[in-house]
Amino acid sequence: MESQEIRERFLKFFQDRGHKIVSSSSLIPADPSVLLTTAGMQQFKPYFTGEKDPIKDFGAKNTVSIQKSFRTSDIDEVGDDSHLTFFEMLGNFSFGGYFKEEAIKYAHEFIAKEMGLAIDYVSVFDPSMDSGQEGFGRVVPADTESEEIWKSLGITNIKKFGRKDNFWGPTGIEGPCGPTTEIYVNGVEIWNIVFNEYYCKTRTDADLTRNNAEIKSELIPLKVSGVDTGMGLERLAVAVQRKKNIFETDLFEPIISQLPNDFEEKKKRIITDHIRGAVFLIADGVRPSNKESGYVLRRLMRRVMVYGQKVDLRSLILVIVDLYGGFYKELDKSLILEVFDKENSQFSRALTRGMKELEKLSTVDAHSAFKLYESYGLPYEVIKDKSPNLSREDFDAEFQKHQEISRAGAEKKFGGHGITEGDLTASNAAEMEIKTRLHTATHLLNAALHKVLGDKVEQRGSDITAERTRFDFVFDRKLTPEEISKVEDLVNEAIKKDYPVIIQKMPLEEAKKSGALFFYQGNYPEEVKVYSINSFSRELCGGPHVKSTGEIGRFRIVKEESSSTGIRRIRAVVE
Repeated sequence: MESQEIRERFLKFFQDRGHKIVSSSSLIPADPSVLLTTAGMQQFKPYFTGEKDPIKDFGAKNTVSIQKSFRTSDIDEVGDDSHLTFFEMLGNFSFGGYFKEEAIKYAHEFIAKEMGLAIDYVSVFDPSMDSGQEGFGRVVPADTESEEIWKSLGITNIKKFGRKDNFWGPTGIEGPCGPTTEIYVNGVEIWNIVFNEYYCKTRTDADLTRNNAEIKSELIPLKVSGVDTGMGLERLAVAVQRKKNIFETDLFEPIISQLPNDFEEKKKRIITDHIRGAVFLIADGVRPSNKESGYVLRRLMRRVMVYGQKVDLRSLILVIVDLYGGFYKELDKSLILEVFDKENSQFSRALTRGMKELEKLSTVDAHSAFKLYESYGLPYEVIKDKSPNLSREDFDAEFQKHQEISRAGAEKKFGGHGITEGDLTASNAAEMEIKTRLHTATHLLNAALHKVLGDKVEQRGSDITAERTRFDFVFDRKLTPEEISKVEDLVNEAIKKDYPVIIQKMPLEEAKKSGALFFYQGNYPEEVKVYSINSFSRELCGGPHVKSTGEIGRFRIVKEESSSTGIRRIRAVVE
């Protein structure tokens, strides 16, 4: 069974059982607390917490998706039989539609009947198997219900584990959580089924001072229990296609077979994984840089460029687009090749010199490794091949030290007079004045988009510099010139009327109920500020803002474009 058939069968299986098929969200997450999308549940988080209504948005309480996912924690492990950066996560979700019995029965039927696989064993949560309760402030009982459901299906090999293995929601990470049950095939975990019964709320430093410092997170029962499952397509393909490892499946074999036979297996796997991951990151709007997700992409690309000097990497990209493009329509080969060629051109000039310098060194410590990275762009992974004792922690510490020095230099350059007001930071008062005008203009833009395009619009992030504002929002198509003009006119009309900007402080829940717009995945305090501009705009914000809209000047949209799948981006200026 080829991987595309597995995808189709999975989606149809749950669609036939009342689930709405939801497209994968972008690898660039709407949630500002995470760097990249790491799991299928991320786009559904507000439905588990009750902030959004699945019936209104999907027409059902149950959904199914195949989510593009990326985890940076495994980069150093890539090259063995199982670790990846980019992967596809099959998942079914329920927001109060069904719970343990249906979830387990669906999983059993899909694995045993639809895929024809034998389940070795399953695992369930039992806190008695480890200390498992520290930091929660609540004793979570053993999941005997799941155990009995599995037994009723004829599964008697049931293992019990504590919080580390069978409870989703580690201390310190805020969000929906609960006990899990896992399915193992051929000794490998295939499917993780999470029963979201609680909301894990992290506690502030003040909370820890006032109360028991051991209780770092509080488990609050959710009003409606939910189901969140995740099954890696790559692992499932290994079992279904009866392969020894993921790289032998049809998800990788067409790529890896293009590499020279004399390459060692580990190098082939690294190139295959990294170039595949880079293709998907580029397609979702990530660009190579020295910070955040751009830094992750650059690490992948440059490691591939070092290892693949004798390989036609452009042809590999075309193989990947051909292999995955039928399911992921956003894979634009022209765009991907353009970004790849530009980075390759910049890097290749320094690569030869850097490799020569690396060969001169008998040993490489963290300081010299960072110098090679800084001077020639050599990735940590390539340098580590020369010096196995070099650790990622030491290298990152050197990187952090460099950033601190750079920040200190910037402060010196501006005479130590950097300004921070509310949500904005500027190097001087003049820059803060411009950013403040743009900030209020962004509120007007958000309101105008809702008026023109309707409630489908949903903020997905913004960025303000002294030159422009950038606003990302959920919308499923390109805006027409007429719509752009109408949004622009509405904002300028509000500016012309010189509305006062009114600030009110109120409890968070009261603010949300008042109809104020807010970034639904934002991390707000219990008491918030609501900025109102007549009846035109009402939004939660940390400020600062102009006193009245007339101070903004003329607003102009300079560009409307796609940011990633289902996300549009507007760039605008004030004059």
